[in-house]
Formats: sequence, structure tokens, C-alpha cells
Amino acid sequence: MIDLDSLNENQRAAVECIDVPSLVVAGAGSGKTRVLTYKIAYLLDRHIDPASILALTFTKKAANEMKERIASMVGHQLARRLWMGTFHSVFMRILQTEHELVGFPRNFTIYDNTDSRNLVKALVKEMGLDDKQYKPGDVFARISNAKNALISPSEYAAKMMEHDRSTGKPSLAKIYKAYWDRCRQCGVMDFDDLLVYTYLLFHNNPEVCRRYAEMFRYILVDEYQDTNFAQHKIMTQLSQQGNVICVVGDDAQSIYSFRGAKIDNILSFTKLYPNAKIFKLEQNYRSTQSIVSAANSLIKKNLRQIPKDTYSCGETGQKLQLIRAYTDLEEAVIVVGKIKNLLAAGEPANEITILYRTNSQSRVFEEELVKNNVPHKVYGGMSFYQRKEIKDVMAYFRLVCNPNDEEAFKRVINYPKRGIGDTTVGRISAEALRRGVSLWQVASDLSAYDTGISPSSAAKVKVFASLIERLQGEAAGADVSAADMTDRILQQTGIKRELAASTDIEDISKRENVEELYNAIASYCQEQQEESGRVVTLNDYLAEVSLLSDITETQDDAVAPRVNLMTIHAAKGLEFADVFIVGLEDGLFPYVMDYETPPAIEEERRLCYVAITRAKRRCYLSYTLSRFRFGKMEACRPSRFIADIDSRYIQSSASAAPAAGRRPVVAASPATLQRIRQSETPSAATRDYSPEYGVRVGDRIRHERFGLGTITRIEDTGDSTRAHVEFDNVGSKQLLLKYAKFTKAD
Repeated sequence: MIDLDSLNENQRAAVECIDVPSLVVAGAGSGKTRVLTYKIAYLLDRHIDPASILALTFTKKAANEMKERIASMVGHQLARRLWMGTFHSVFMRILQTEHELVGFPRNFTIYDNTDSRNLVKALVKEMGLDDKQYKPGDVFARISNAKNALISPSEYAAKMMEHDRSTGKPSLAKIYKAYWDRCRQCGVMDFDDLLVYTYLLFHNNPEVCRRYAEMFRYILVDEYQDTNFAQHKIMTQLSQQGNVICVVGDDAQSIYSFRGAKIDNILSFTKLYPNAKIFKLEQNYRSTQSIVSAANSLIKKNLRQIPKDTYSCGETGQKLQLIRAYTDLEEAVIVVGKIKNLLAAGEPANEITILYRTNSQSRVFEEELVKNNVPHKVYGGMSFYQRKEIKDVMAYFRLVCNPNDEEAFKRVINYPKRGIGDTTVGRISAEALRRGVSLWQVASDLSAYDTGISPSSAAKVKVFASLIERLQGEAAGADVSAADMTDRILQQTGIKRELAASTDIEDISKRENVEELYNAIASYCQEQQEESGRVVTLNDYLAEVSLLSDITETQDDAVAPRVNLMTIHAAKGLEFADVFIVGLEDGLFPYVMDYETPPAIEEERRLCYVAITRAKRRCYLSYTLSRFRFGKMEACRPSRFIADIDSRYIQSSASAAPAAGRRPVVAASPATLQRIRQSETPSAATRDYSPEYGVRVGDRIRHERFGLGTITRIEDTGDSTRAHVEFDNVGSKQLLLKYAKFTKAD
């Protein structure tokens, strides 16, 4: 007999409802997995045939964990007979049985996303189309979206031809048709086909659909808010024969519309099943009441939702801590300072997480963590300097500075694609090895070597060599900064154009990462100019960054507990004691690209809700007043989501808080100034006032990048005037006032 006494009242009611359809609205941290597990065990305990229970999840890990829990309650013999797994694994099992009805061999194989992109790439080439206009990732995303919406190639051609023509891609429908036909011809399905052909199987064969519907007397679906149109339609097909469907989810955590998820599936459930019962799991077992209340007040601003009022069974806890920084650099300094305080107080590193909206935001936090020797890892991805698009750009930097760098040469000779294949590179390599010279020496003077390369390929290599030689000449200028050269390299190589042309989600992320690299370089160049007046060349920057990228790579290989960095999307389903949600600024979070619509803003608000509810004990929100974008410092507005949160649950600071180990410097008294002067090494040119720049020792200034600080010393005159400044959060800096970007603070 299954003991249900450990469940709370609503959990138990949801478990015991097995006669009518039910919607279990499970708030964050409310134990939805526990309810699903107990419900299945409860059915088995009532002698329901395991083979008549269909339980669907989104991940193999979730399915396996649930099956193990059930097995521990009712035994492995019963648990192994359940129809439990991911949508794709269960539907593949059905299609293997019914393969003849969908026109596939029983042993059909599955293409993963890489296989699918490669097929698209081959078809684009076969059709004589421009692979820059029809990028495999872009095209495959369009095909995937069409399939998830159950749109066939012929329907796509009828509905989307005009749209595709207007966007300069009139052949998308032809590629989709060719892709569809080639998959059938080869006896392969991609992941989306597993949904499409299951739907078509049931749609075209009502008797088969009826047989499976009668077999699956009980259907349970996890994370229903994440289902797409095709998954929803299949569930509808299977649940119209008097069987009982139970879906579990949280509309407030519907954050995957970019993958095709439809929030309407869960919002309209009771319209499709009028006799359905709704159970709301509102007791949060994860977070403190302050965190839960803050999240509740935020999500209530959404118009399209299933109302619920989640509450915590734990302590009240501290309010959300609001951090205001003047720049993204200062934001990182403050956040890492607070992390160091938590670590010093005994908090395990793996219980601390930095959450951000976009991958590109990790860079400044990674660098600050490295500077402070804080072990860390980028969850679900690579550290900033190990990402492919960053390594590609860095390879161009290396080749421009050192043309004999063979690894850099091989990495970029055909990136972006310029028609130089492996055979051509292989012949250049063979000749270089035979003659004892570098690849660059051969490529830059092909006529002097016997490579056997065709005239057309040789012409392409010459164009590449000319590009590198031109960039080398430009980089040789003593007054050409690394930031200037980065812009020229991105422009002249075509990297910027290629990334800008794509609408693929992965390519957008790559573009943002490359832009962040440019921001980092521009910021470093500006800092060095302000502090020393020198121009940072591309070679200077490479020397500076090579050690950092090596350290971050080593950090990723560490095995000790580490602070986590991840996107909010990657954090869904996870929980941590301490969560820092950074970059809360309009335009960044909510993330708005070309347009802003109410549904888009509501999804962004749900994403913020997910971020806050990852925290168990402490949650920090941070924003900056300015941020480097496209190589320039731009003003930022605090995210509207901060104002959406009831102020009763936020501890607001009037100004940026100092980092760990630093005390804020306030307007200095005469006695304090005297002590500062005595503590510093005297200089013959030291003075209290600079009439040229209108500042004096003791003045409070606001710097564009470093925030608030106090001038502690002024030395030299004219263009050489320097100010020593103790900044509240980033420590001591020397500024060459001729270049320094600051204003006097009020």
C-alpha cells in the first residue's frame, strides 16, 4: 500500500484524482516530480496494468529518475513495464511498430541536429544555391519550425512563398521539399519527424489511433507548458477515447517559445477538457518567503496566466538585495566581492550561481573571478575565450601579428567560407613540410612553390593572402589600437557580415559574443590610454589576453566545487542557495531585439520569475547605469522587472556597494587627506589642485567605467597631469586626466 501521508493536501488530492482529466499547476519548488511519481505508483498500487500507463517527459534524465523512484516504491518488475520516456523515445517505439503505415523501414535511423544540418548543406550545394544566403543552421531552423507546427512541404510552399521571397530566400520551400524527400528516400527521420509521423500515423489511420488510445488508459505529461503544437495535437489524438489525461506544469515557467513551445497548450487545457479538475501546488519547499513573495509580485504583472499564490514553508529570510553599479566592470567587481564574502563565511562554491540573460555577459564575470582566484565553471557551455567564434577571431589576431602561426592559419584560411578546401590546405602543408618553411610562406608566394593547386584554388588563396598582408600593414601603425584593428578585421574578413545576416539563434549568440569581445578590447584600450596615455596595439592585447584564456581553460578542467555561471534558460529545474541575477537593464533583460510585443515581454517576465525562484536562501539583483556596447559606453535603464517586484521584498541600496575587503571612500576630511598624503610616496610635482582640469584632492568624481571615487593625489601639469583616485569598488587607479572620462560627483 502506497503511503500518501507525506504529501500535503493539494499534492495528495492531485495524486488521488484518477477518474477525470486533471491539470496540476505546480509552482516553482512545489514538488511536482513527487506528485507525478506518487500518482503513477498510486495507479500501480490499485492494480492498473503498467502497460496502460503512458508517462511523457522532456529529458531522458527526468524519465530515468522518475522510473527509479517508482521502482523503489512498487518494484522494478512493475516499473519496467511502464510506457515511460521522452516524447521522442516513446514515439519512436510506436513508429518502429507501425513503420509500414508511414512508409519507412522498421530499421529506420535517426538524424541528430548535426546530421540534419549537413544534409541541408549538401542539398543547398546540389541545388546550386549560395550557402551564405541559405545557411544550413538558418534553413534547418525554418524546417524544424514548420514540422513542429505540422506544416508539410506543400503547405509551406503555399503559405510562406511570398514571405520567403520578400526576405530574399525564395528557395526555402524547395529545400524543405528536397530535405523531406531525401529523408524518406534514405529511410531516416530527424527528431521533428518523430512527432510529425506519429501525428500523421494517428491522423491517417483512425483505427490505429483508437487502438493506442484504448491501450493508454492513463496519460501523464510532465512540463506541459513546454509542449509544442505537434506534441499537443498528439496528446489530443490519444485522449479522446474516455481515457484519463493528467498534465503537470507551470505556466509561469513557460520560457521556450523560441523552441516552439506554446503557452496556450496549458492555458487552454480546461477548454479542451471541460470536466477537468485543477490542482494548484502552491506550497514552495525550496525558497524563503521573501523570495517567494518577490517572485509572486513579479509574475502577477502578466495578464495571461493561471492565478496562484505560492507560499513558502520555510523561514521569512532576507529580502532580495538590489545592487546598482555604474558600469558592467563595477557590477562584476561588486558581485565577485559578495561571492568572496559568502565563500569566506563557509558557503560551498557550488551553491553560488551567477545568472545572466545572454551568454556574452559571462566574459566580465569570468575575468573578475579569475583575478580573484575564485574557482568557477560555465554550466552547459564553454568559458568565454574557449567559444569557437571567439577562438576564430583570436586566430585572425594571431595570424595578423605572426603570419607563421600555423594553427591560426589553418583555422581561418577558409573562415568565413571562401572556397578553400582541405585538399588545397593539404597541398600547401605538404609543400611547406617538404621545403622546411611555414604555411604562410607558401600561401603568400604560391608561384615560388610546387603545390599542384588548381588555378581557381590558387586565386582564392592569393585573395586570402592579400587580405592578411593588408591587415598586417594596417596593424603595424603605432597609432592603430587593438580596438581599431578588431573592427577592421571583423569588417574586412566578412565575419561581421556573416554573423549579422543570420537569424539562427546560435548565430545570434555568436554575434553577441563577438561584439562582447570587441567591447572588452575597446574597454581595455580606453583604460590603458587613461592610465598611461599609451595606445594598445593588437600585439599588446594578444599578450594580455593569452594568459587569461589559458587560466579560464585550466579553471574549466578543475574538479573542486566551483561557482556556477549560466544563462537563465540553462538554470531551469536547478536550485542554489545564493543566486546573483545580473544585467537587469531594459534591452538586455527584458531582452528586446527588433520589436517588443506583449507576449514577448510576458515571456521575459516569466524568465525573470524562473531566475528568482532558483534561489533557496539569498537572491541578488544587479544592474548598471552604463555598459560597453559596440565599443562605446552607453547609458542603461534599470529593468522594468525591478519595478514590477513589490518594494517590500527588495533591500535597495542608494548607490553601488563596495566590494569585499574595500570600504567606501566618502568625501575626505582635512585630517584624512593629510594621512593619505603621508602614506603615499612623495613626488616633486605633487599638488592639491589642478586648474587645467578643475579638480582638487578630496573631490568626488564619477568615472565612466570605474564609478564613484575620491581623488587622493594630483601630480604633474598640463597634458601629463595625473590623478590618483581611490574608487569605491574597483580600488586605486591612476588617471591621465587628458584622456580620463569623468565628471565631478554632486
